[in-house]
Amino acid sequence: MEFDPTTLTQFAVDYGLKSLAALATLIVGLYIANFIKDLVIKMMDRSKVDPSLRSFLSSMVSLLLKLLVYITALGVLGVEMTSFVALLGAAGLAVGLALSGTLQNFAGGVMILLFKPFKVGDFIEAQAYVGEVKEIQIFVTILTTPDNKTVLIPNGPLANGSLINYSTQPTRRVDWTFGIGYGNDLDKAYAVLHQLIAADDRILKDPEPFVALLALADSSVNIVVRVWVSAADYWAVFFRMNETVYKTFPQQGLSIPIPQMHVHVHKD
Repeated sequence: MEFDPTTLTQFAVDYGLKSLAALATLIVGLYIANFIKDLVIKMMDRSKVDPSLRSFLSSMVSLLLKLLVYITALGVLGVEMTSFVALLGAAGLAVGLALSGTLQNFAGGVMILLFKPFKVGDFIEAQAYVGEVKEIQIFVTILTTPDNKTVLIPNGPLANGSLINYSTQPTRRVDWTFGIGYGNDLDKAYAVLHQLIAADDRILKDPEPFVALLALADSSVNIVVRVWVSAADYWAVFFRMNETVYKTFPQQGLSIPIPQMHVHVHKD
């Protein structure tokens, strides 16, 4: 088989020109990709985007832009890209279906980091768990429960489900229901409860504490007490008031009834 020198030269020239064009496309494209990535990072810095989300998004933008540059350079070089792009799309679809749960958690992590329904250090209740947020990762959020257990909650259900954040407000309302026996002095019970409330400096004066008759129950007259405290004092005030009422009511002649059932037996 004979080679035509002219054809061979023309092929070398064409391929050389394409190679130079592809190399130039690669160099310029990578420079533009880095420029766009830096621009995105600066925009997220100005918007005060969470550092975890900023790092992840910048990496993703850089990866996608570089992939686009490489595909473009291969196209300039003369590589047929239609089949390659179709194959890449099919592979991406298969991976997406296989990792649907993981992608849902990823999307949930992005939403959490972007909209900030809670932050590290907040005390939340979600997905049947209660605890302090220790870390927000892109796929899971890590909580530490009050009894020092570590809980990993997937971000997908966490972002789409109901959530209670106990740390967003500086104050919280503490509610109690105290029962006294029928025949006890109701006004005296009111007075004792107001004295106990006034004696605790952690209870706020504004909003004003609320004490009222809640219900005439089967075995007791129930009194509702509602006060406001700093969020950090909630449990300390709650437990202390329970203990104080239990000790004080009997001293003041107020009985704390227990459920009773009277059974009458009749003989024929």
